[in-house]
Amino acid sequence: MRTIMLACALGALLLARPAAAVPGVDEPDTVKVNAIRNPEIHTYKAVLAGLDSFEEYHALAPKVPELRFRIRPRGGAGLPEQPRVRIEDDHDFILPLDLDAANRFSVPRSEAAEDENGEVVLNQKRKLYRIHPDVRTPGLPANVRRLGDLRLECKTMIAIAKEEIPLFWVVAINGLLLTRDWCNFTHKEAMPDWGFDSDVPIVGAILQEGNRSKLLKTDGDRFSVALGDTSWGDDALIELEFAPAPANP
Repeated sequence: MRTIMLACALGALLLARPAAAVPGVDEPDTVKVNAIRNPEIHTYKAVLAGLDSFEEYHALAPKVPELRFRIRPRGGAGLPEQPRVRIEDDHDFILPLDLDAANRFSVPRSEAAEDENGEVVLNQKRKLYRIHPDVRTPGLPANVRRLGDLRLECKTMIAIAKEEIPLFWVVAINGLLLTRDWCNFTHKEAMPDWGFDSDVPIVGAILQEGNRSKLLKTDGDRFSVALGDTSWGDDALIELEFAPAPANP
């Protein structure tokens, strides 16, 4: 069940799409995707669905001021060199987006981008990098994630996925899971785990709340947690144990 659901729900975010036609603009702030085959692209309409979901379920992470997105490498790829992100259409609309030091950025609401069926485009290949929602409560250590943040992150990710996969898949998955809430479905009274990325490789992850704790599954730079287990509150924390840095020969 978990494999089928994840493959169907998130497959559209992993499949390569043809690159959009890019105006021949040669300015410092342009993304320059002209020579990049199949860059990472999301429709602006899908990103708006993520923003709407963030606002609807903001109570899961009330201290997070806005939804941000992050550029993440795939399959052992290094961090992207000089990443650029912008909103564009097939005509003349171009809106560069600012990235912070951690390759995170926010996407503004734009009537022009919506009217022109714009796309959010990264100047990196889809096979090597991806754009992913990133929800983090300010003030937490780098190795600590809050459960409510992850729940909201899942909500926004699924909202984007539902806009980018065919409607018949959405209907089919709703029927398969017996719910429209893909983040919190149950199967035979079990709570399937959701996997999340860590910034660096990890060797352990512990879910903690009050006087109890639970050891979570980890695999390389990912950890898994059952988002639908309501016995754990949104303020429960996941402490990640980072792998030791390799010795410098």
